[in-house]
Amino acid sequence: MSRPGGWWGRKSTPAKVETYTRWSFHLIALVEFTVASGPVIGKVEPRPAVLLLLMAAVHSVGCAVTASQALDWLRGQRARPVRTLWAFGVVTVVIAVVALLMVEHGPDDKDVDGAAAAVFAIVTAFGTGVIALGVRGRQRVLLTVAGFALGAGTLSLLLGQPAVVALVIALVVLAGGGFSAFTSLFSVWLLTAVYELDEARETRARLAVAEERLRFGRDLHDVMGRNLAVIALKSELAVQLAQRERPEAVTQMIEVQRLAHEAQREVREVVRGYREADLAGELAGAQGVLTAAGIECTVTGPVTGLPAPVQSALGWVVREAATNVLRHGDARRCDVGLMVEGGLVVLTVENDGVPRTGGPGRGSGLVGLRERLAEIGGTLRAGPVGDGSFLLTVEVPLPSHSGATPPAVHLPLPVSEATP
Repeated sequence: MSRPGGWWGRKSTPAKVETYTRWSFHLIALVEFTVASGPVIGKVEPRPAVLLLLMAAVHSVGCAVTASQALDWLRGQRARPVRTLWAFGVVTVVIAVVALLMVEHGPDDKDVDGAAAAVFAIVTAFGTGVIALGVRGRQRVLLTVAGFALGAGTLSLLLGQPAVVALVIALVVLAGGGFSAFTSLFSVWLLTAVYELDEARETRARLAVAEERLRFGRDLHDVMGRNLAVIALKSELAVQLAQRERPEAVTQMIEVQRLAHEAQREVREVVRGYREADLAGELAGAQGVLTAAGIECTVTGPVTGLPAPVQSALGWVVREAATNVLRHGDARRCDVGLMVEGGLVVLTVENDGVPRTGGPGRGSGLVGLRERLAEIGGTLRAGPVGDGSFLLTVEVPLPSHSGATPPAVHLPLPVSEATP
């Protein structure tokens, strides 16, 4: 041990509670012997004193061993100690009977009678509590305590005690044994609760890690999807221009290089967790990319004045929608509309190219968008409408504290402001 308390300090909180619980049961056994020896030492003649102390010592050792094995069983570290429980129960009954016999038929000495009665009460109470550890189920524990109380009362009657005295003895055993059983089981319950809380904490940590991985995968998909689609499109165009020996091929490859560097930068920002989609930039970028691909794209509606979380979420929607139009359809036209109605921001993206098999309705992109929108109370609907058109509709409620909502006007976003 490198420093005082190092052995204890290296233990986890559940391990500390388990160590405390185990040593509490061992100390309870020591307490039993100490309490039982109090009325004996110095008050009873040597011969009966030795017998009483020996019985108390044997029972205390049995308490410690049985409690330790029962606790191992409750923690799932061993099989149920049935033999130990039965042996300890027999020892408890034998010692209780011998103590009662000393009270009834022992020396005519009040000190001996008092010491034997004390040993009887202590042995039955502690014994009941320890045996309760090896019994599963509340009803069985109650039956065990009641059985010891009934047996003590019946044995007192058989040994010639009046009915009132036998009833008092039964009630004393019932109260003492019940308290001991409750204390023991409560200690085990507390230990189990600590372990369950620790497991719940570890589970929560694992779920947080898994959620962060899902978030990272979703963001990476959203970031890279459009960039890779544009890179593939421009690379194909450059190949065709190069085959025709057109000088524009160099321009297209320079653009591919720029997009690749941009993708690298965005991936680094995603890894750092800093990136937030900008709605105006995403609308301009989507319009420029779709126009470059030969798709007529119109954007209408207010692009500023919305709360930052709403803008960020809608920016991701625009990016994913533009990616899907490029990837999954054969569109010639795409209309993007943004409006505010009754405290709701409504974004619509409609194109005239119905997705091919395995289109956006079945991919992971829209699933990620729904998860992102759910965080701010938004909803997403997507599917074919009309004759050969595909419509994506997003509704996001405005926060009540966001101030005045922007007017629901439709202002065209000039193509000249778009960035590919």
